[in-house]
Amino acid sequence: MRRVRFFFFFSSIPTVVLCSWLCAFNFSAAAHIVSETATDCWSKLAPYLGNVICCPQLETMFHILIGESSKVNGQLALNTTIADYCFSDVQRILTSEGANESLPLICSAQPSNFTEGSCPVNSVKEVEQAINGSKLLTDCKTVDPVKECCNPVCQPAISEAARRLALKVPGLFSPDDVRVSPIQQSVVDDCENVVLRWLASQLTSDKAKSVLRVLFNCNVNRVCPLIFPDPSEVARNCANTVKNATKCCMTLDNYISGVQQQSLITNLQGLNCAASLGMMLQKKNITENVYNLCHVNLKDFSLQAFGSQDAGCLLRSLPSDVTDETSSGISFTCDLNDNIAAPWPPVSHASTPSSCNKPITMPAFPAATSAWNGQSQAFMIIFLLPALCLAMMMP
Repeated sequence: MRRVRFFFFFSSIPTVVLCSWLCAFNFSAAAHIVSETATDCWSKLAPYLGNVICCPQLETMFHILIGESSKVNGQLALNTTIADYCFSDVQRILTSEGANESLPLICSAQPSNFTEGSCPVNSVKEVEQAINGSKLLTDCKTVDPVKECCNPVCQPAISEAARRLALKVPGLFSPDDVRVSPIQQSVVDDCENVVLRWLASQLTSDKAKSVLRVLFNCNVNRVCPLIFPDPSEVARNCANTVKNATKCCMTLDNYISGVQQQSLITNLQGLNCAASLGMMLQKKNITENVYNLCHVNLKDFSLQAFGSQDAGCLLRSLPSDVTDETSSGISFTCDLNDNIAAPWPPVSHASTPSSCNKPITMPAFPAATSAWNGQSQAFMIIFLLPALCLAMMMP
């Protein structure tokens, strides 16, 4: 693998932000988290990094802002009126620092992200009376970014605390419940947000960011974020690969080329995307491993760059950020020649494989290959982004 950094050059123009003055968030206490969020959600990159970097960081910032404000007002949620003002102010501040104006659409964010939703508890006092705070802090003050997703310690503690808050709803749960109903799960989910805000209030903003990003990243890597159109043409041309191998591979390549333009993805997401498309083709009676036939790699499912023989850019599976380097501009890191063959799903699989039961070894971090001499070189490449040029630096 080659560790690659992409630099996006831009000019910064100071902007005066007109806020409502009705939001009580202490933006100064979390100023660097707000700035990091604006960078992670930078205008040109947000649509392509939204699922992996921008949206998890945005959600993290929401929890930290409310956690900080709870130290003053004792509340872990805002009422709907104040939530509207705060959401608007946050959006204006982020945009003034270079973030994409369409973050509510990209990240499905809305003022209700600041409320308690259906959770019956929203004050610090009530939360601390209901949960085992010391156990929660013990389990969550340090979260292993590699182990937490598959051997969780913090996540069960958060779920337990959220369930304790949800029990405050009269009659919601009964001893006879065998399964959690959608209504019950919705309340628990909203209470988890309240618990995460309380947890953020107990940690420094940097520590809170580290913990929350790991937790959110577990969810990011569990699913494929790409939308697959109907692959009927691929199935039709790959029905008889003995006679039409070339036509099959051309059709499959064209199909994946269209899908890959949607987003940059992580290597674990690539695994899920390969499985998802494979199962769609199997349902259309394609049983032969066309990935192997057509030399499909995981990186083929991610956004491509021109100027390199191996053009797929896979982001690492662990939490990462976009970097604002004053002298160079905006940058992020990915692997261009992470040549991991896309695994064809076993016919017996009814669903995509868990990222914790991977059929292949997946690297969490980029690592240099023996073929790379370590010397720094630069190339100009162009992503499939409208009118956007960037320089690629290889350390």
